[in-house]
Amino acid sequence: MNTRTTTDPITLRDVPQPELHPCVYEGDGDNGITIYFETEATRQAYLDMKLPDHKVVQGNSTADYVAHG
Repeated sequence: MNTRTTTDPITLRDVPQPELHPCVYEGDGDNGITIYFETEATRQAYLDMKLPDHKVVQGNSTADYVAHG
């Protein structure tokens, strides 16, 4: 499933007419998110962010997996 967000993650403002603004797609093609930005500067600020220990959580299909919670 692909998701689209029109809230600029840097300014936290809504992006009107997203098709006229810069965006970034993050995902594998089947599942992902398109993030729209107010300006190219806020898109670049997002791309320049360095997040420590970035992990993508996916299911565990091993036979000995026990769900907790």
